[in-house]
Amino acid sequence: MRANRGASSNGVALANLSDEQVLQEVGIYRYHHPLEDAAAYRARLDDLTERIARAVTVGEAVECSSTFTYDNSLAKGRKMTKDFGRLMLRAYNAEVENSLRTMRVGNVETAKRRVESSRETIARLGAMMEMHISDAYHAMRMEELELTADFLMKKQEEREAARDERARLREERRVAAELEAERERLDKERAHIVNAIHALQASGNGDPDLEQRLVAIDSAIRENDFRAANVRAGYVYVISNRGAFGEGVVKIGLTRRLTPSDRIDELSGASVPFTFDVHCLFFSVDAVSLETELHHHFTNRRLNCVNTRKE
Repeated sequence: MRANRGASSNGVALANLSDEQVLQEVGIYRYHHPLEDAAAYRARLDDLTERIARAVTVGEAVECSSTFTYDNSLAKGRKMTKDFGRLMLRAYNAEVENSLRTMRVGNVETAKRRVESSRETIARLGAMMEMHISDAYHAMRMEELELTADFLMKKQEEREAARDERARLREERRVAAELEAERERLDKERAHIVNAIHALQASGNGDPDLEQRLVAIDSAIRENDFRAANVRAGYVYVISNRGAFGEGVVKIGLTRRLTPSDRIDELSGASVPFTFDVHCLFFSVDAVSLETELHHHFTNRRLNCVNTRKE
């Protein structure tokens, strides 16, 4: 059941409980015509544009009386009706085109109401000639508004997804460089220790500390190689920033950095006025799945309902 904004019999304003408006006000967009990607919307819009143009060409955009007379002349009446119909169609199309030019994701319902109002005005002004924008033509133009809004939203989502993917690739390149540099450092240190052990053994001596250090370095090399081979391994972190986001708000994310605190230091940059507090750093061989599971588990407590890619 839906209630439109207006006034009741006792003068009390009624709240608009339209499902679409309520969702829109909290930042949730519901597609009118769900399609796979922006290219699919573009193709659908191109096809619709051709059908709209064809309807105008064959005279199906405006319907009016064929028996209206002017100065007791049916021919003059038909000419006047045709000319007035063109004028009214121009006004209607101008409203649609203006709505399309100024279209934003959040104002599609407002645009549709404006176009609907324009159609009603034309029907009222052309009542004597029984003139109105045809139902089929109006439906196509309303669909065009909806598809344009969907297209803009899909483009925005694809831009954000592409930006996230570029950020992910930059992170992977940074981690790969860190792992390579760490492996080079470990190899050099191992070579020095092995040479030292061999020199001691040649003189008949030994050094348990060096041997233990060699075992530790071999272990570090194995771990480094594992991290380099497994792109899903990393640290899941839970951090908060009371000064920026208030009490009881945490950010759950992941990083593949060798030193996870480096990533948290980046988050504490110019975008927030205070540094983050670290509550948990957990290493996982499949940090990607772990982070996803945590986000799903706490989805009913998510603060950002507009962009679910945000942590």
